Amino acid sequence: MADRLVVDGDELAHFMKLLKKSSSSLKGLRKALSDATVRGLGTDDLDGACEYFQEEWKYGTEQIGEQTENLAEIIGKSRDSYNEVDKALEEALKKAKAGKGGGSK
Repeated sequence: MADRLVVDGDELAHFMKLLKKSSSSLKGLRKALSDATVRGLGTDDLDGACEYFQEEWKYGTEQIGEQTENLAEIIGKSRDSYNEVDKALEEALKKAKAGKGGGSK
């Protein structure tokens, strides 16, 4: 059964790197757009709608960025836990095999 369960640590590390990069990209985008003004685009109603959208969009992207960073951290902890359990299981199986082989002679 253990032969069929495989976790690719390199792939998880790559995924974590992509998540962190996407979070950084969102931060950069928010910073770049923070100075953009919405006044003078058209009617007062349109200006108000654009301002409301910009405020909501900022909040939404901040939330996405935080969740992305949290997900990357969770994946890292899961990977580390998996590796720890995998090593412990390997050692336990080696000990069990050695004990079984030594006593059957």
